[in-house]
Amino acid sequence: MPARLGARVLLLLGAKTLPRPAPPRLIDALQSVEVTADREKGDGAQVVFEQWPPAALLGDPALAPGNRLIVAVVMGVLPQVLLDGIIVHQESGDGALTVTAQDLSVELDMEEKNAKYPNQADSIIVTQILGRYAQLGIAPAVTPTMDMPIETERVPQQNETDLAFVKRAAERNGHVFYIEPVTIGASKAYWGPEVRLGFPQPALTKDMGAATNLKSISFTIDSEAGAQTTGKVLEPFTKMTIPVPTLPSLKIPPLAARPVPAMRRALARDTANQSTATAATNLLSAAMNTPNAVSGTGEVDTAAYGHVLRARGLVGVRGVGLAFDGLYHVDAVTHKLSRGEYTQAFRLSREGLVSTVPVVPV
Repeated sequence: MPARLGARVLLLLGAKTLPRPAPPRLIDALQSVEVTADREKGDGAQVVFEQWPPAALLGDPALAPGNRLIVAVVMGVLPQVLLDGIIVHQESGDGALTVTAQDLSVELDMEEKNAKYPNQADSIIVTQILGRYAQLGIAPAVTPTMDMPIETERVPQQNETDLAFVKRAAERNGHVFYIEPVTIGASKAYWGPEVRLGFPQPALTKDMGAATNLKSISFTIDSEAGAQTTGKVLEPFTKMTIPVPTLPSLKIPPLAARPVPAMRRALARDTANQSTATAATNLLSAAMNTPNAVSGTGEVDTAAYGHVLRARGLVGVRGVGLAFDGLYHVDAVTHKLSRGEYTQAFRLSREGLVSTVPVVPV
């Protein structure tokens, strides 16, 4: 499923550390699968099984909440994992059982903790926390940070779940955090700047004859999406206020030749009593966390595209005009699979107009 497109769905279920291929009774009852990978909201899936008589699958131990669920699709030779997660919800009705799963980051959100991390940079703390989940096949990929707090000035504290702390530390440094499957049973926990390097995925193409693989695409420009943030620090001896230099954004390489300038101006109101290094980091994080001004949404003709479009990477777009052609960051992809059908809806973004590259990979 969906066989007509040359694609097959693989489903693994069971214990958190050792999921197994779904039993035949569940494969026969499988109706549809919807997987969403979203940079902001995380990843999740809804798997629908036909159940007759009613509630026949509701007590099935393989589908119990807390079990692991892996969804992969095979287009060609190797399976590509769309979701590696944990079942969190079931809903039964109208002759169907809907199972909802969230990505493995839900495991980091199960227990609130109180902890202190004196004299440690955020990246060191995050690496320690992620290392606790190695038994789930999670490998940390953490970008080092330079702000090393001194114990007499500030002690990083955790008064929340591991997930909440890791996300808060990511936002403070202008980073992103997500857990992304690499292969069956193995995932990467990425904590660092938005990924803008690497070879782009095959191009999304419109109005180019036989090369066309888009069903639809549209773009919006929002100059109010972000704001330019400035701040000041208070010199402790002279009591003078010193402007903090605004550091350039680390969204490199740029994806647009003509960035859309931010119309709004904002003041960082918590920098006065911070060190210059900490204040500069906060201003940089504000710039990094600013949403991209140009966004695009659409749907792929999967049979013509012939690939699985992945979120959190780059993709080229062509055939949509000089202003919008070029490379984009893939913010979200929703995969919908049923027997004989596979659709992929996407959301793209970048900071401005006009491509920075002469051609995009086909």
